[in-house]
Amino acid sequence: MNLNSRRVLLFSALLAIAGLCDLLGGCKPPVTKPEFGSAVIVASQADGIHLQSPQAEFVLTPNGALLARLKNGAQWLTIDQSSSNSGTLVTSNNQPVKDFALDLANPQIQPANGKLGTLGKRVEVKGHSPSTGLDEALTVEVYDEFPALALLSATYRNSSDKPMYLDSVTLQSHSLDATLADPNAKPYQMWAFFGSSLKWGKDDVLPLTAKFSQENPFGAPIDTHDDLGRVGGGIPVVAFWTRNTGLAIGHLETLPLIISIPTQTSPDGKVETAVVIPAHSTLKPGETFSTPRTFVTVFRGDYYEPLSTWSQAVDREGLTRPKNNDENYAVSWCGWGYEANVTPKQMLATIPKLQELGIHWATLDDRWFNNYGDWQPRKDTFPGNSIQQMVKDFHQKGVKVQLWWLPLAVEDGKFGYDDHKYIVSDVVKEHPDWLILDEKGQHARMTRNLATLCPALPEVQDYYKKLTERFIRDWDFDGHKLDNIYATPRCYNPKHHHKSPLDSVYAMGEVYKTIFETTRALKPDSVTQSCPCGTPPSLAWLRYMDQAVTADPVGSIQVRRRIKMYKALLGPHAAIYGDHVELTRITGENTGNEQDIGDDFASTLGAGGVLGTKFTWPDYGPKLKNVYLNTEKEAHWKKWIALYNEKMLSKGNFLDLYVYGYDVPEAYAIAKDGALYYAFYAPGAPDTSKGSRTWSGDVELRGLENRTYQVTDYVRGKNYGSVTGPTAKLHVDFEGSLLLEAH
Repeated sequence: MNLNSRRVLLFSALLAIAGLCDLLGGCKPPVTKPEFGSAVIVASQADGIHLQSPQAEFVLTPNGALLARLKNGAQWLTIDQSSSNSGTLVTSNNQPVKDFALDLANPQIQPANGKLGTLGKRVEVKGHSPSTGLDEALTVEVYDEFPALALLSATYRNSSDKPMYLDSVTLQSHSLDATLADPNAKPYQMWAFFGSSLKWGKDDVLPLTAKFSQENPFGAPIDTHDDLGRVGGGIPVVAFWTRNTGLAIGHLETLPLIISIPTQTSPDGKVETAVVIPAHSTLKPGETFSTPRTFVTVFRGDYYEPLSTWSQAVDREGLTRPKNNDENYAVSWCGWGYEANVTPKQMLATIPKLQELGIHWATLDDRWFNNYGDWQPRKDTFPGNSIQQMVKDFHQKGVKVQLWWLPLAVEDGKFGYDDHKYIVSDVVKEHPDWLILDEKGQHARMTRNLATLCPALPEVQDYYKKLTERFIRDWDFDGHKLDNIYATPRCYNPKHHHKSPLDSVYAMGEVYKTIFETTRALKPDSVTQSCPCGTPPSLAWLRYMDQAVTADPVGSIQVRRRIKMYKALLGPHAAIYGDHVELTRITGENTGNEQDIGDDFASTLGAGGVLGTKFTWPDYGPKLKNVYLNTEKEAHWKKWIALYNEKMLSKGNFLDLYVYGYDVPEAYAIAKDGALYYAFYAPGAPDTSKGSRTWSGDVELRGLENRTYQVTDYVRGKNYGSVTGPTAKLHVDFEGSLLLEAH
């Protein structure tokens, strides 16, 4: 039978089926699922196994390194090169295992089968170490939906007849050289973002130097004595970029795993970095150790792009971004201007000024409570039911109220903070077995030298659900300011029957999830703000808040950098509280006489953040003078709050159009209601004790459509005339900042 005859028979059969369907009253057509092949191409070459996507290429080399480069039209861009220090490193009994031989000639190639998409390639390569008897299996995955991202993981099996101790496994070793992207640069001349939580106020976006070194631990806190509880936590991403291209590494698991990403400049000027995974495991014959999935991604731009890519991938893995409500974007006033001994009278006396300025959110801040853990009102400042009455009075005036507190922290009678000496809280007296114990059987400490309840216990999670219900349902607060939150210590309490001491570290997010979801259920228009004071946030609780905060910024520059960080992590429309505007300029930092005297609303508004302030009013004397809203300041506050409420740029679409560190002046762009809004900031060192810088020169308006726009300075009311897209230049002179609207 020839091909034409077959076609006639097939067509006749289809007609017969159609006629039968008509007789039966209609049939649904058969559903067919088209099959498409992955765009990722795998090829073995002399230098290793190449996985090429439409946007990038990754090369698994004989020593286990995973090199990455970005496709830019017909050009390849990279700062990554193979070196003697790159590759996979296994350490056993404090000795490196150097004789692994990878069988690159016989890779196992399969379709990728993870959560990052339905299409992709998975390549597994096996190796062996004759000296130790360890079998190695390296797996690389590239997904079509994440074409500039590659995952690398490893499994090690003890094929010997003796137990073997593994110290650590190092993956994603990279030797970075800026001269590969810019021949005129020095090898280390690049900018970097570090997602590690190291020290209050430390810059996490910075240029690298010839003698740079930073360890970058993640996961559980490390006791550094001077910064207890802050070292650890963090977002497991470290990124590096030049003007033309960048590279980032980290891990892609949904738990705050214990890893480090040490970074240092080598003697030859190149930047060495890697993901170090502690194993601390003894493998019996036949047992295996598997690493988490690490990643490398290449990009153009600054830290926004890799953080956004990481966040979208984590979404796919199950940690979805929280959704915002309208109240998340409201200007907020905080009572911390009155400091630790604030009273209901002081809080309520501020209401007339809040109403006058157009503010309908207030925060009752630190030290309203008797002790950490029980969270009952102080009898000397909030006697009887005065805290409930205060909330009622605020509500009667149309003002919503947040409450400051610190989950998991409890007092056990040791130490103290500022002038508050710790007692033994009732929850510790009643439930001593809830406490986290360290390896010595002592109460494990968290921030502020407090003892810690173990979040892995269901009864502890239930305790925080009940606390949340008390604050939101019974006391009628409208949300939370959760503060000083970093990471949870390991738990060695034998009564908890943990499978691992890390159970407490990994369960931290469950408590914050309970608080967030309980609050949202009771009050859908609530605000849950989480503040990792002075550091990046933690993966443990990143998804369980609806208002991020720039977290005690040291000056205006950190405000803007952190808004951009959070817009990448939580989405371009996310609500990011710029913290108290007074923190945009600080004097006397770390001297015991810090004065917060900033008034730079432009850094928050222009970058797309939510305005905040902690002014005091009326005048309570010299002690609170720096934050008192005098007549001159009041006019300034009123102007900027009115501008914010008019433009509401925090709800707009944050556009990643400018490269931090290379585009001068520093710039941000937001699209909203058919217009584009630009913010430019005069350059200068992040020295908060000095005044504004000035700028004279051209600025570039990017992201415009191919049409004519009218450009105005909406702060000063100056008309800059018309420009034509898609890119336009303006010559401008300004001091401090320039905020433009193109419509």
